[in-house]
Amino acid sequence: MLTVFLLSLIAVLTAWCGFESSKWGGEMSIAFSQASSARIQSTAAEAQANAARQYDLTIYTQWVLAVEAQDTDLQGFIEERFSPQFAVAFDAWEAGGREALGPFTVPEYVPPGTLESVALADRADAKFDEALEYNQRGDNYTLLTVLFALVLFLTAMSQRVNAAWMQRAMLGLAVIVAVGCVVTMLTYPVKI
Repeated sequence: MLTVFLLSLIAVLTAWCGFESSKWGGEMSIAFSQASSARIQSTAAEAQANAARQYDLTIYTQWVLAVEAQDTDLQGFIEERFSPQFAVAFDAWEAGGREALGPFTVPEYVPPGTLESVALADRADAKFDEALEYNQRGDNYTLLTVLFALVLFLTAMSQRVNAAWMQRAMLGLAVIVAVGCVVTMLTYPVKI
């Protein structure tokens, strides 16, 4: 009777662990995809920021040349073409007495795409870590599936040996492993 009950229960628990492993594997795949998508978006935002920096640097270079040539009309013309982000940084640099190495070094200079790039990179890192966690959960359930298969094997083998002490020993070991697996399984998160 105990053998039949144990075989039935462990068969169901083995199937459950396989199901959970599969579900966590799916969650892992989704999280990896989200991490990849966020990383691509972060790279695009960083490219936008780099393009804005390049534009601002080109304009600033022309401004420096106009200052060197003492052409105030050209200076004014160029300043009108500063990007809004660079204009803020330029004004802060001027207000600081031009002590910083240039408007690009002041904290006020934040080209478009910079903050988005950082936020998306952080999201990608978080999703990647989440995917690794889900992968471990799936692996934990897979290991339980293997251990439950061992319980099935020991239970079935206990019926094949002739010595009564060997039957009890194999069945006892199967019960011990089964209880340990069930207790462990109860500590794992469930994904339905």
